[in-house]
Amino acid sequence: MIDKNIKNLIIDFGGVLIGLNRQRCLDNFTKLGLPNVEAMLDEYHQQDFFQKHEQGLISSTEFRDEIRKRIGREVSDKQIDDAWNSFLTGIPAYKLDLLLNLRSKYMVYLLSNTNAIHWQWACKHAFRYKGFRVEDYFDHIYLSYEMKRAKPDPAIFQQLLDETGIVPLQTLFIDDSTTNCRAAEALDIHTYTPKAGENWGHLFDAP
Repeated sequence: MIDKNIKNLIIDFGGVLIGLNRQRCLDNFTKLGLPNVEAMLDEYHQQDFFQKHEQGLISSTEFRDEIRKRIGREVSDKQIDDAWNSFLTGIPAYKLDLLLNLRSKYMVYLLSNTNAIHWQWACKHAFRYKGFRVEDYFDHIYLSYEMKRAKPDPAIFQQLLDETGIVPLQTLFIDDSTTNCRAAEALDIHTYTPKAGENWGHLFDAP
């Protein structure tokens, strides 16, 4: 049960809401012929040009072109996007119901290290539920590729705090990366780190 003084929730996307299948993504990129993909794709923080895409430092077109360059042959945008989006598995319906319920009690914000290709797929496939769209689940959405910075950079948390005006001590951050949570705690934000696949809705159960 969370502190009764909590009024705001900041929720991560990958691993907290949407399921991840890193191995499937690695396998699909390997089939396309992308070398060293395992070193670039981490469960929590991407590397190399994957990281640049996540921070909005390169466009989706530049990202795909870099993949083609490294593969050394022509592959289609769809082949690349399908391989990349295979990292995502979907959001369980109970978590979408939970988000809708939480919005009636808290200010709810999404703060995600993600990229345009993943986010477009998620908006089309993962958040469509009972007629709801992604905008219906959150008071505001903060995405690394739009903000040009990524967790655990303290600046990404500070920007959210500055723009929303929320009080850190009245805020709970839910993220599956302990590194990200430590960064938030340094700004006096409460944190919770769920385990893989955890139904963290128990945090809000009445005692």
